[in-house]
Amino acid sequence: MAHTYIPLDAYKRKWIFNHKDLPVLDTDKALIKPLTDKSAMTVWNQWISNKCNRAELFSKGDWAAKQDAWKQTEHWQSAWDSDDNTLLEPIAEFIDWDDDTQVFFCYEKYQIIETTWAVFARNWKAFLFFDDGPILIAPKKKQAIMFEQNGQYKLGMRS
Repeated sequence: MAHTYIPLDAYKRKWIFNHKDLPVLDTDKALIKPLTDKSAMTVWNQWISNKCNRAELFSKGDWAAKQDAWKQTEHWQSAWDSDDNTLLEPIAEFIDWDDDTQVFFCYEKYQIIETTWAVFARNWKAFLFFDDGPILIAPKKKQAIMFEQNGQYKLGMRS
């Protein structure tokens, strides 16, 4: 299914990719594609949940609500606060995707960004300016990452 996009310049959260402290290369910005509400809803309903709009509302039947979906929990906040922009080692070890793998960074049902694994990995800190339970998935892969407001993230497998 073809998705429709909002130009990054028109995206209401575009400032996170224009922040002076975490510069995003123009070549990467070209690959950061916010979905329109309708496309975001389609992705969310298909890959995340067809019952709820946000991570904190996951319920029985949502794969992300299952305890056994998540294999490992680690901390991201201190790395985010550091000067090192390298992707966290446990994530880099867990995710073995090709650089051009299509990924969706899902903030909530109507706030989803499509990009590539390489762009996310280089700019993960910018994506996490909003940290209220976003989930990173790749439709053709089973691995998933959920970032929590308490400074932790969970590595898991979608069912």
